[in-house]
Amino acid sequence: MYSEKVMDHFSNPRNVGEIEDADGVGQVGNSKCGDIMKMYLKIEDNIVVDAKFKTFGCGAAVATSSMATELVKGKTVEEAMNITNKAVAEALDGLPPAKMHCSNLAEEAIAAALTDYRKRNGLVDSNEGGDCTGECSCCHHSHGREENFEDEE
Repeated sequence: MYSEKVMDHFSNPRNVGEIEDADGVGQVGNSKCGDIMKMYLKIEDNIVVDAKFKTFGCGAAVATSSMATELVKGKTVEEAMNITNKAVAEALDGLPPAKMHCSNLAEEAIAAALTDYRKRNGLVDSNEGGDCTGECSCCHHSHGREENFEDEE
């Protein structure tokens, strides 16, 4: 059973769409369930001033994407990097165990967008993001799990 907050964010998602001049864009996917999230961030003076998303997936995927954009706005880049899947799930008053992977995708989408921002601005150290294959699951990189998410408008 979904909480009222999950149902609200699914029925009335916040921040749907894209930011044309985004400072960071991250896309992640889960090949087992087919969910794909794309997160767009606008960052000014190290603060996330806007966040939008496009998600192809179940109701929980939409709800976690929506909540993630709400949580990230107003945070510094460093604070945003520390938003966890548990924080997303807790902000939604919980998720069923079978849907916790959606909150993982939300965390990974934020991290991927922030990594993109850091790369674009030369803020990535030599050990971060270079030749990562994403096979180790020791970082937020989703290489190898990403899927192409084309707009179907």
